[in-house]
Amino acid sequence: MKIKRRCRLIDTPSVPRLVVALVASFAALGMAAADAAQARLLVNIVVEGLDADYLELLRDRFGEGGFKRFERHGATISHADYGPGLDAAAASATILTGASPSLNGVGGTTVYDRERLRVTETYADPDILGNFSSIPYSPKALRVSTVSDEARIASGGTSVVYAIAPDAATALALGGHAANAALWLDPKTGNWASSTYFKEMPVSVATRNRTMPLSARLDTMSWTPALAPSAYPAVPDHLSRYSFRYVFPHSNAARLDMFKASPLVNREVTTVATDLLSSLQIGRHEGVTDVLGIGYTLEPFDYGKNPDNRVELMDAYVRLDAGIANLLDDIDRRVGLDHTVIMLAGTPPRTRTRRDSDLWGVPSGEFSTRKAVSLLNMYLIALYGNGDFVSAYHNGNIYLNHKLIKERSLDETEVRTRAAAFMARMTGVDRVHTLDEIIAGHAGENAEALRRNTVASSAGDLRIMVAPGFEIVDDYNTVVPADHIPMVERAAATTAPVYILAPGIATQTIGTPVDARAIAPAVCRILRIRSPNGASQAPVQLLKK
Repeated sequence: MKIKRRCRLIDTPSVPRLVVALVASFAALGMAAADAAQARLLVNIVVEGLDADYLELLRDRFGEGGFKRFERHGATISHADYGPGLDAAAASATILTGASPSLNGVGGTTVYDRERLRVTETYADPDILGNFSSIPYSPKALRVSTVSDEARIASGGTSVVYAIAPDAATALALGGHAANAALWLDPKTGNWASSTYFKEMPVSVATRNRTMPLSARLDTMSWTPALAPSAYPAVPDHLSRYSFRYVFPHSNAARLDMFKASPLVNREVTTVATDLLSSLQIGRHEGVTDVLGIGYTLEPFDYGKNPDNRVELMDAYVRLDAGIANLLDDIDRRVGLDHTVIMLAGTPPRTRTRRDSDLWGVPSGEFSTRKAVSLLNMYLIALYGNGDFVSAYHNGNIYLNHKLIKERSLDETEVRTRAAAFMARMTGVDRVHTLDEIIAGHAGENAEALRRNTVASSAGDLRIMVAPGFEIVDDYNTVVPADHIPMVERAAATTAPVYILAPGIATQTIGTPVDARAIAPAVCRILRIRSPNGASQAPVQLLKK
């Protein structure tokens, strides 16, 4: 009878609904608990020069485990908008801090030092020592915290953070201030380098430098197409008939630069990254989220004889796709992708390309920085008397001599305004903005974006944009060799794709432009940690499973 009564109770109409509700509630609680426990590893990948058009063009040439895995199982943000005027170093800092250069302090790879009257690297730090490095670097130039910093702070320092990239700027942005180690290829020796700012130099990396240094292996390396040239899409007939082959002999003084511009450097990065995963047990520390930062490059290869380097660039994409697939497979074996959050963010492709042959009649020209500075100085002398009114030109910025302007009791704003009006009449100049206009948010069509992408403390008095098709010949700062490769400016969108692959995040595509500063808060929300302290944008809204 007791059994029958129990059966009758179960048969009542309201009970099934109650049972279903309870089961659903417990399932939801279980999923939430699982989500919280899944983030054993955060992998931040930054790809310099990632172009959405090439990803679409080469889709049929990719395997299933690389870019396609992100598209089919994660969130795709088609156009992360970085705003104008950022190189890869500034864009990397923006995506990883969630803050613009005006806040994070990194406006580019290099910066002009008004006090020392010279150009220095933004991350160079004379107060520390290099570790296998000819130049000491540190993340002190970053004025705000990064995603990696917040993950380590959230763990109370019990998690680990490692970063690796071909260049120091990307490695330092990926590692942040609290990294155990950030690693990059030294531009002179080719060693994997770090600095004494960081507490560790991984044993596996130091051993690699001693037993199999890159300088000793370059002679045996060559780069040939992964596919037949005719297998790449949209290749003209004259390029599809011939293969390419690049070698890096000891006799070539530029061989290390060539290597770092080739897709072989991405293979080297992946090899070292998987070594770190294995030797340092990254992602296998219970109860915390370890972080691994990885930097790759897809910038055009400018060392070939043919200015049309489409085949080389497409080959780099195909090779990187295979390398990312191998990396993700290794993470899956060692940690489990269901316990890993991965952000893959591209930085905008550079706007400079090799000048087309004169055969095509495309208008072009040269903007000589030495000539521009000389003419501007003569103009200011005519207005205000003898003196060196122009201190320097650097990276599209003209710096005026503030000390002389003050000695002459001149108004800086007036001098800048007159100088800008004069520069705007020069051949090849499209626009000129004064620092006052930029800071006030009155400079051009995209004034607010230009303002937030300008670091006022290191910016020039004038910002010059040359017309498309013109080459900036920086003969003011250097002696330009006769055989230099002409690089002209092109107008282009400053966006790049971003992918987020994480447990609980549904497959989705956001096709409308998204502010790049909203990516870092979105990653932190998935990890349930604070956003970086300079991130003011709301996180991009991602659909959950």
